[in-house]
Amino acid sequence: MKFFRSLLAKYMLIIITALFLFQFIIFLTATLLFNTGMAKERNENFMPTVIEDKWHEQASNLENDQKKINDFFARWKEQYPDSSMFWINEKGTLQLQLDLEENVPSNWTATTTARFIKERYDSDPFTVIAFVGKEEKEGFVVFEIPRDKLNKEFYEEYGDLLLGIGVIILILFIAISFLFFRSIQKRLIYVQEAMEIRDTDHLPVQIDVKKQDEIGQLELTFNKMVDELKKSKRREQEEEQLRRKLIANLSHDLRTPLTKLQANLSILQNEDQTEVGRQIIQVMEDSIQSVDGLMDNLISYTLLTASKYKYSPEKVDMIRFLRTSLASWYPLFEQEQFEVDIQLDSVKIGEWYVDPLWMERILDNLFQNVLRHAKSGRYIGVRIDTTSTYEVIVMTDHGKGMKHDSDEKGAGIGLSIVDVMIRGLDLEWELASTENGTTIQIKKHI
Repeated sequence: MKFFRSLLAKYMLIIITALFLFQFIIFLTATLLFNTGMAKERNENFMPTVIEDKWHEQASNLENDQKKINDFFARWKEQYPDSSMFWINEKGTLQLQLDLEENVPSNWTATTTARFIKERYDSDPFTVIAFVGKEEKEGFVVFEIPRDKLNKEFYEEYGDLLLGIGVIILILFIAISFLFFRSIQKRLIYVQEAMEIRDTDHLPVQIDVKKQDEIGQLELTFNKMVDELKKSKRREQEEEQLRRKLIANLSHDLRTPLTKLQANLSILQNEDQTEVGRQIIQVMEDSIQSVDGLMDNLISYTLLTASKYKYSPEKVDMIRFLRTSLASWYPLFEQEQFEVDIQLDSVKIGEWYVDPLWMERILDNLFQNVLRHAKSGRYIGVRIDTTSTYEVIVMTDHGKGMKHDSDEKGAGIGLSIVDVMIRGLDLEWELASTENGTTIQIKKHI
């Protein structure tokens, strides 16, 4: 049953039907022509093949007798009034003639006979030559009749009609084949277009399966894939929701003791402490702030990946924005004895369409990354370059590079937030890090 539903079976049916229909219509047409007015009054005695067979048969039964041959000519003349006949005897002499319209030689040689046969071959009048008697030594008799007095052979008369019918059937076969393959093409295009449709979760939608052939099987397989994708999406959403809940609970559980620690450290700072004690308190306070910042990054990354982070883009003067951000970080870099190289005065750029809070978070994370991981270089440079195709913020440090292990090295969640936010702002960024320093470029295409 599966084979009979297939496209192969359907096309084989078209071919078999075309062959059967061709033979049936040809046979039916021929039968109708024979039995209707289209073949009326067809006298078989006036068919060329019938005349030729009868002339040869009756001539072979003749004897070399003028009276009998004359009677033979008379009988044929009675049946074929428009015919003419003559007899050449064994000596090559014109012995007898009947109603010849043109002169023929009185004496015949082999050359004369050959020339006559050549002239009469497939020409008008229709000519039949037969030997007299069975031994073929008593001369020959010739029968001639105008071709317009004969009935044409069936296929000679109606061959063009049958050929036309065959051509029509062939055209019908080609047309049906074209429609068949066109329907396949339309169905494939429909499947292609349906595969590009997405629902609210950006997943493909199922296709209506109308037939059980190969394309229908393809549609069924696609629908199964869509089901699996939706199940996978649901599992992913459930896991994402569980992860966000876990992070929120973890953040709450950690912030509570951190708050208590900060409060107690504040009390300790007001007490008399030795120099070592004050250093220990400062280290603990720095660690608490680091953990607090890490948790803040973790929550921000979770919100970003879940598309829950507030996004409000607007036009921003990026040179002024960079100056403001650097001004807030300058005291920290100065405290750590960084050389701050700012080159923003020599270029002019257009306004950037970004979310100011997102852009501020990106710069804060990058500056913090330099402050933590590039202390050994004591250098940070910020400049803006322009080309014919893009504007770029270039940030450089002289640290030991991203691959260098340090006590401050974390899980890299800060740079992950930078990556998500930059892509969310429809910008591009590149990071090149060696043992001699790191360069970060943030590009906006013009």
